[in-house]
Amino acid sequence: MSFDAPLPPFSASDPNATFLNSSALDLLLIEIVPLARRLALHSTSAGGEGGDGEGGDGEATADEEEQREAMFYRLEQLGFKVGQGLVERFSRDRARMVETLDVIKFICKDLWMIVFRKQIDNLKTNHRGVYVLTDNAFRPFSRMSTEAGGNAVLKAQPFLWFPCGIVRGALANMGVNASVQAETTELPTATFKIETISGRSAV
Repeated sequence: MSFDAPLPPFSASDPNATFLNSSALDLLLIEIVPLARRLALHSTSAGGEGGDGEGGDGEATADEEEQREAMFYRLEQLGFKVGQGLVERFSRDRARMVETLDVIKFICKDLWMIVFRKQIDNLKTNHRGVYVLTDNAFRPFSRMSTEAGGNAVLKAQPFLWFPCGIVRGALANMGVNASVQAETTELPTATFKIETISGRSAV
């Protein structure tokens, strides 16, 4: 467990501030994907009761895709709410950021440090609303075992959906309407692609 003292400016001097132990957050991130998988499996199996079982591999593939979509929606929406709450709390004492790039830098430095205890390793932009954030040692991947044949990368993908929601929720709360996608081609690296939609949204 980590008993590190919270670093400024994250309300360390606030006597009413509450903090989450980093080990507890790690365990939450580990368990949230299997939980979403179980809920998605339950909802799709409940909705499919009463069928005749025909359809073969094609039907199984459709069910798997439906479960995957349900998992993505649930995890991304949970992350979205968390991202909104984090920004509400940790950016309230800062001057309002006008430029989208400043908001992205806040995500890379401050928000990433709050959630994952490190900053983003690399930020690239085409200066036309597309930003690529690379974390070479993504914390949720740090304890994952690697398997031959690329199975580890496929199994790791759902663990990116909750962080995608965090980023999208944080951006939305700071006036940036954007889509967020993430992928990994080799553990423990994760890449997040942010595409702004119609510039800044009104707040």
